[in-house]
Amino acid sequence: MRPLRFTVLALAALIVLSLGFALIPAEKPAPAEPSVTERARLTAFSAALDMRAAGMELASAGAADAAALDPVVTLLTIQARALMSPGSEFAAGPMAGSTQASPRAGAAATPSAGPENTAELVQALAASGTARLKDAETADGGVARLLAGAGTAQLIAAGRLAAAAGVPGPQEAAGSEPDGPVTAPGSPCPRSSAPAASTPATQDGTSAGTEPGSTPPDTRRALAAAVSAEQQAVYGYQAALPRLAPAEAGPASDLLAAHKDLAAAGEARLRLACGVPVPEQPGYVLAPGFLAAPAKALGALEAATLAPYGDLVAISQGENRKWAVAALQSAAGRALTWGADPGPVPGITLDTGKLPELPAVDVPPGSSVLPGGTQSVTPPAS
Repeated sequence: MRPLRFTVLALAALIVLSLGFALIPAEKPAPAEPSVTERARLTAFSAALDMRAAGMELASAGAADAAALDPVVTLLTIQARALMSPGSEFAAGPMAGSTQASPRAGAAATPSAGPENTAELVQALAASGTARLKDAETADGGVARLLAGAGTAQLIAAGRLAAAAGVPGPQEAAGSEPDGPVTAPGSPCPRSSAPAASTPATQDGTSAGTEPGSTPPDTRRALAAAVSAEQQAVYGYQAALPRLAPAEAGPASDLLAAHKDLAAAGEARLRLACGVPVPEQPGYVLAPGFLAAPAKALGALEAATLAPYGDLVAISQGENRKWAVAALQSAAGRALTWGADPGPVPGITLDTGKLPELPAVDVPPGSSVLPGGTQSVTPPAS
């Protein structure tokens, strides 16, 4: 009997233990670490919220002219909405397990250690813009384009705010001009023995008989589009120069030379990518009224070059990406020269009506919330 009793007790103990193990909930796996791209997006989102809140606070406290700060607050509101957009074509949403975005969103109007005066806000905008451009060099696809556009606009906003408020300009470097034509030893594109003149182009941007290099076909197409945009800009400047006022002709000549350099640099990069050279057209169709108001038309022409560079930022990698980021920034500056607005995120045509709204926040006294989450700040009467 004793062996049987021991056996029964052992089985009972085994059943109890197995039930206990089954009822103990398994530990949840640790949340995945955000990727480099996601960290860059969240950092940009947080910075936009902090600077937006600081701008609202400065204006509501009467520390600066609200007319100078309103455009900055509006810009940062739009950028924050674009940066928080989950699953959009421009920015990836928060990763599974990431809890950084929501807490920061709720703290949008309560800055803790942000800029305390207009001069500090100018420097914060410049520092953030420079950081966004740097992150754009290594982020993935659409997020890279969003970061490049946001950084470019923040640097522009820093300069405008400094001029409007009469404070020192940004100390952060606004970025260098795009590099000139690149060269490489030897030929990176093996070709067949067929004559080049009889080699037809294929749909992926290479020529028949050309073994595709390491550059993806989409990058070759984006490079070709950028070269085509620069060729059209050269034609537009050549048509506008004789009709510009003397004070405008000098800067226009310099910008014409810049476009020629950019076209040559793009062609060199396209050759290294084993792409088909973009033939120069004998002429381009100019917008109605181009010759009657050439200065205004040049602004529109410069703004039209932003989208091709934005696409190239999103599609390319490495040195081509860095070149595209710098070219996007310089294109936005040229658009401003002629009075054109490069937009809140140069390189992207945003439909603000489709962007998500920022979470409701406590608005500082003297502020009013406008449709779309934009704050209008009016200093209290003295």
